[in-house]
Amino acid sequence: MRDVAIVAFSQTETRRSSEELSEVEMLMPVLHDVLERTGLRTGDIDFTCSGSCDYLAGRAFSFTLALDGVGAWPPISESHVEMDGAWALYEAWVKLLTGEADTALVYAYGKSSPGSIRDVLTRQLDPYYLAPLWPDSVSLAALQAQALIDSGATSERELAGIAARSRTAAGPNPRAQLRGHHDQGDHLVHPLRTGDCPPIGDGAAAVVLAAGDRARELCARPAWIRGMDHRIEAHGLGVRDLTDSPSTRLAAEHAGAFDAPVDTAELHAPFTSQEVVLRKALGLDDSARVNPSGGALAANPIMAAGLIRIGEAAAAIHRGESDRAIGHATSGPCLQQNLVAVLEGEPT
Repeated sequence: MRDVAIVAFSQTETRRSSEELSEVEMLMPVLHDVLERTGLRTGDIDFTCSGSCDYLAGRAFSFTLALDGVGAWPPISESHVEMDGAWALYEAWVKLLTGEADTALVYAYGKSSPGSIRDVLTRQLDPYYLAPLWPDSVSLAALQAQALIDSGATSERELAGIAARSRTAAGPNPRAQLRGHHDQGDHLVHPLRTGDCPPIGDGAAAVVLAAGDRARELCARPAWIRGMDHRIEAHGLGVRDLTDSPSTRLAAEHAGAFDAPVDTAELHAPFTSQEVVLRKALGLDDSARVNPSGGALAANPIMAAGLIRIGEAAAAIHRGESDRAIGHATSGPCLQQNLVAVLEGEPT
């Protein structure tokens, strides 16, 4: 297998609303920035892959409009996934592993502000049994949180501590939407309070991948992808144990996460209760820094938040703040589908 690395990462500031900007206008600054970090031009990119969701945009094939921000002429090798950008990263990684490309640009974007994101996400549910009941994303997360509390795995007090730690960690992060102390607020859906839930925001992110010596030319300390895997659990929530995440554990195992200790873990846990589940599945203890960027509790642009977690893990390696990190992304209700990437930096 070829060695493939993340050599650059960039993201927009996550904002509660960006109604004055189109997706292209939101994307172009971050695309220009990520290329400038490597010195590459659009014509130097062998493969481009994006992640987004037409349900958020409210129109079919909305990703084709976003290609205006990339520059699709002369014709480029391009693909798209109707998923979080972390899954676009997976496709690009496989492309480089096969030798069909030496460099790749991966980007993702999402605007949650135009509609009710809690209702939009119901379209992910089983169309026969769950979707007709219209259980929104917060209510389903509350069911998971209550199951954890009932099992003794956590408490409302511990969940409040996770929220406080995450948003305090986001203090130095200029791209985060919520930084510093925020009151937990009232119960939104018991037992989840406002502070246990992610902010609604618009944002975009991009990374550049490169293989072998090309990666070393483009980045002083590349974040080498040592393994990446994703798994999915049953669509029906009633047949799952919501207090555990076997798909995360299996993806981590196949990605090599358990082969050696990690010092940093960027977990895509939009709700405080989901961090409890992910820590257990990944076997993380206090020796690893969890979400030093603030995580999804500080900024959660739908369709870009998972890519941002992997990008933040890679950026920590680029800066020399981490040697072995995990980047995690999730999709679907109650951690239904999970992707785990293991990143390593060369000794400094």
